[in-house]
Amino acid sequence: MNMLQEVNISGKTILLIDDELNVREIVKFCLQDLAGWDVVTADSSLEGLQNAVHHSPDAIVLDISISDIASFEFMNKLRNNPETQAIPVVLLSAKARWVDSQILRQYQVAGVILKPFNPVTLPAQVAQLLGWDFTSLMD
Repeated sequence: MNMLQEVNISGKTILLIDDELNVREIVKFCLQDLAGWDVVTADSSLEGLQNAVHHSPDAIVLDISISDIASFEFMNKLRNNPETQAIPVVLLSAKARWVDSQILRQYQVAGVILKPFNPVTLPAQVAQLLGWDFTSLMD
């Protein structure tokens, strides 16, 4: 059964880091229009770190296909900076299948959403991984 869900959280800011323009646009649209969140985007881990400090987002959605090494360097820098260390991170990637629970714990990753994802349910998936409340519009 396919459910349309509305996330009952307003005023949240998400930092979206993805090097693919098309994916960035789709995810941004879903999180803004379906969840009502503010979305700040970055197309590289360096820009993402700068935006994390500047915007202090409530959460980060990170595509680890930017480059596996760059993604883990990003996570190390994020976790070692007192201004950004507590920001929760959700991984969004086709390559995340190999990420094990030890790596998720080490980098304090809230969860993983695999590509391809369902754009309609993406905000609810993100909210669930972050422990944010959401309400179903349809049963």
